[in-house]
Amino acid sequence: MKIEKDNNANTKKVVYHVFTRLFGNTNTTNKSWGTIEENGVGKFKDFTPKALREIKKLGVTHIWFTGVPHHALINDYTNIGISNDHPSVVKGRAGSPYAVKDYYNVNPDLATDPANRLREFEDLIARTHKAGMKVIIDIVPNHVARKYEGITNPEGVKDFGIDDDTTVAYHKDNNFYYIKDSKFELPDIEPPLGGEKNHLLDTPFIESPAKWTGNGSRMAKPDKNDWYETAKINYGVRPDGQVDFPYLPWGYDTVSYETHFEFWADKDVPDSWHKFKDIALYWTEKGVDGFRYDMAELVPFEFWSYMNSAIKMQNPEAFLLAEVYNPDLYYNYIKMGKMDYLYDKVGTYDKLKDIIQGRSWPDELTQIQYDLWNVSPHMLKFLDNHDEQRIASPEFAGSGEKGKPMMVVSATISAAPVMIYFGQEVGEAANENGGFGTHSRTSIFDYVGVPSHQRWMNDGKFDGGQLTETETKLRDFYKRLLNFILESSAVMGDFQEIQFANRYKTDGYDTGIYSYTRWSDSQKLIIVTNFSDEITSSFNLKVPQLVIEKWNLQNGNYKLTDQLYKKAKLQLEVNNGEGTVTMQLAPLESYILELQ
Repeated sequence: MKIEKDNNANTKKVVYHVFTRLFGNTNTTNKSWGTIEENGVGKFKDFTPKALREIKKLGVTHIWFTGVPHHALINDYTNIGISNDHPSVVKGRAGSPYAVKDYYNVNPDLATDPANRLREFEDLIARTHKAGMKVIIDIVPNHVARKYEGITNPEGVKDFGIDDDTTVAYHKDNNFYYIKDSKFELPDIEPPLGGEKNHLLDTPFIESPAKWTGNGSRMAKPDKNDWYETAKINYGVRPDGQVDFPYLPWGYDTVSYETHFEFWADKDVPDSWHKFKDIALYWTEKGVDGFRYDMAELVPFEFWSYMNSAIKMQNPEAFLLAEVYNPDLYYNYIKMGKMDYLYDKVGTYDKLKDIIQGRSWPDELTQIQYDLWNVSPHMLKFLDNHDEQRIASPEFAGSGEKGKPMMVVSATISAAPVMIYFGQEVGEAANENGGFGTHSRTSIFDYVGVPSHQRWMNDGKFDGGQLTETETKLRDFYKRLLNFILESSAVMGDFQEIQFANRYKTDGYDTGIYSYTRWSDSQKLIIVTNFSDEITSSFNLKVPQLVIEKWNLQNGNYKLTDQLYKKAKLQLEVNNGEGTVTMQLAPLESYILELQ
């Protein structure tokens, strides 16, 4: 089966995902439920030209700055006109970046001068571009903070819900769904702020009528596991599932974004569609190069066609990444919704985690890639992100080194972009309990420091001066790997598994070994990795006739050079149309062998 190639991308894209308020924080206190004064916070200014140059040198093309839009938080900025948020509907003290309070401004915690916060972010956009990278921020289309309040809206822009008819449960142009004749009730949750007394808790949070909760709960009193701090946005989907918007015509999975844009030009669409399109274009005009869309699968793909085509008309190179976890929806959200990329979470990521935890052999990775054949270049690969357990945490792999074979596969198995989460490259383990957030995931709700990353920051020098030897070597590995894939035409080309030819026919080919080939007209690669952290494997790798024919190789010997460390000089011996490579792989070792 032929895997689709990305005909629109000549080079690999590498995304550096950074939690903005944590990146530059040098405070190491890490008190549970600590205040901003106790635990510190990073600022836009911490992304200095030096810091950005070092990120660029790591092999990065795009930076995803998470937590930029102004979201609900517990800090007093009333002196600049920002209302306080009620602690009972804020997760943590620093707040969730996915409960946005004002889409036309940025988190005041991130600014040296909160009154000038938007200008400070605009300056960061300019610095990032000057360093040779593009900027991605979040848009959370499915829900907003329960108390949405824009105080710097452009002229003519109204807040979500301002014009809603709250006497009805649903109307096409209402921004929210309402539970008539009901007041919002808090779920049965732990006391806010870890039980600390706070004057804001003296007055109850009032919402009447109650709105549906972000994850779709229709209860006036949602469950504690619901996204109770958010209210769900209405996109013209009635409570019974019928819709009040046009469907895309048959065949629109194969037409251009220009054609999609033309289709929507004269259509009557729900008010929420207009609001989010205007938000996206506002940030695009400010120089933002792309967006990561939270829980995109909860919003109909017709809306994505409408908004993404408008973005592409303004910036054809925009990077549009979405969180979609249902494989049955991949095709429509990519082809009909005009997404560039989706998370490859339930396929490659979940399988890699199973492998490194000893619950699976790597063989099934091959079938996953073939199952994605028609969307393969659109399925972004990752191992760490703000939602997932850190690789180095005991709950995942237990060390950053065990992430090496997983990262080699993630970076080279397809033409899709690859993403790393700040601190991943130095083995951050997320051992801290921030308060609302707990260990194994770097907290997105609390004011905390990130210890391994802080050692790389070295008090703002960004030179790795405090890293351990192990951390330094790990970062060097990431730098070598990411810079190689940026220059490799083969990883943007064809894929052919060779696992089957070796699993049951090659002596010494242990259960932790995985191999495949990648090639273009100008470059041919054999990639072999060892997931075992204990076993050194020695074997004669077979390169089957199918690959030898596609590479047009004649009988004879061909030099192979490892592209990660340039140390291994191996040989591909071709006899009777089949190839053999004699090799030895140490625990967690990988070879990216290029045919010379």
